[in-house]
Amino acid sequence: MKFISYWHDTSKAFAGATREPLSDDFEVAVIGAGFTGLNAARKLAKSGVKVALIEAEHVGYGASGRNGGHLNSGHFASFGAAKAHFGEAKARRFWRSYDDSIDMIEAIIAEEGIDCSFRRGGKLKLASKPSHVKGLQAMCEELRREVDPSVEWLSRGDVRKELGSEAFHGAVLSPKSAMMHMGQYANGMADAAARHGATIWEHNPVQSCIRVSDGWRITSPTGSLAARRVILATDAYTTENFDYYRRRMMPIASFIVVTRPLTPEEVAATLPGNRNYTNSLNIANYFRLTPDNRLLFGGRAKFSAASNQKTDVRSGELLRKQMLDVFPQLADVEIDYCWGGLVGCTQDRYPRAGAADGLIYGMGYSGHGAQLSTLIGSVLADIAMGRTDTNPIGGMDWNAVPLHTGKPWFLPMVGTYYRLKDMLP
Repeated sequence: MKFISYWHDTSKAFAGATREPLSDDFEVAVIGAGFTGLNAARKLAKSGVKVALIEAEHVGYGASGRNGGHLNSGHFASFGAAKAHFGEAKARRFWRSYDDSIDMIEAIIAEEGIDCSFRRGGKLKLASKPSHVKGLQAMCEELRREVDPSVEWLSRGDVRKELGSEAFHGAVLSPKSAMMHMGQYANGMADAAARHGATIWEHNPVQSCIRVSDGWRITSPTGSLAARRVILATDAYTTENFDYYRRRMMPIASFIVVTRPLTPEEVAATLPGNRNYTNSLNIANYFRLTPDNRLLFGGRAKFSAASNQKTDVRSGELLRKQMLDVFPQLADVEIDYCWGGLVGCTQDRYPRAGAADGLIYGMGYSGHGAQLSTLIGSVLADIAMGRTDTNPIGGMDWNAVPLHTGKPWFLPMVGTYYRLKDMLP
C-alpha cells in the first residue's frame, strides 16, 4: 500500500517550475498552486499580466491533488437553504456557478489540450436510510422546479441498476456532474500557465508577506519578490502568516483509499453506472471509479485537523470497513493507496472570495472546491485586473469563528455529535 495520493502518483509531474531564487518585480503574485491559484495565474498570464505563482510544496499538493475526483453540480445544502442564506437572486447565481465552473473546466481542458480523463458521468446523492428518502425527494423536486430541471429521482430499484449494493433506498441523479483525473488536470494547468508566461516557484513556502509603499514584499527561504497585488489561494493550508484568514476557516481532515484495478466482472458487480456517488449521512462517504477502474472511497473517517501517516493508516482501516459495509463483495480486493488531506471549512460551509485585509482571496470551499475553484481562480484574476462583476459570492460577511485561533480544538466534539446523529434511524 502506498501512503500517497493516487492522483499524484499516476500523473506526470509539472517540470516547468523555475529553479532560480525568488526574485524580481511582478504585477500580481499568487500564493498557492491548487486549482484556484493555477487558473488565476493562467488567466492573468494570458491577459498579459506579469504574474508569479508561489507554492510551498509542489503543484496540486493540497486539496486539489487529494480529493475524490468529483466535479458535482450545486452546493451540498438544499437550494432552499441557499435562498434563505443569500436571497433568491444571489442564491440562483451561486448555485449555477458550480455548473458554470464545470463548463469552464471542460473549456480549459479543450483549449489547453489537457489529457485528464474528463467525463460527464453524473452524480447520485444516495439515501443511506429509509428516513432520508422523503427529504431527498423534496430536495429533488425543489431543484427541478427552481434551478435544474435535469435532476431526477431514482427509486431503490433504479439504484440497484446503478451500483451493486443493498445499502441505499433511493437517490437524486444530477446528470451534469463530471469527473476527471485531478493530478493530470493540476499539472496540465501549471503547464498552461507557464506556457502563457507565468513564473512558477515550487518548494518555496511564504515566510512573510509585508505591505510596502507600492504593494507587497514576499519572502521565502530562497529570496524575495515584489508585487503590486497579491492573491491568496491556500484554503486549508493557509499559514500563520495570514492569521486573518486562519481565524475564519477550519481545516478538517478527509481521507481516501483506492483499491487495486477491478476486473471487468468486479466493475459490473460494483459500480456498473460509473458515476460519482455520495451518501446522505452527516459524516458522508463518497466514491467513484478511477480512469483505470480502481474503486476510490473516501470520507471524514476521523474528525480532526491532522493528516499524517499515523492518522491516514487508522482512517484507511475505518474507510475499508465502511467500503465493505457498502460493497461486501470486495472483501478480498486489496487497497493500493491510502492518503489524507485538509479541507478548508467556513462556519456556514459557504465559500468566500473577494478582497480583505489588503489581499485578494478565494477559499473556504468546505469540501466542494474541486468543481468551484477553477471559476473562483478566474474571478480572482478579474479582481486583480480591476473587474469585480464576475464574483458569484462577493459581498458576503465573513466573521471570525468564535474562540478559533487557527487550530480547531473543538472538532472531536463536533465529530461525536454528527456520529450520534448518524446512529439515529
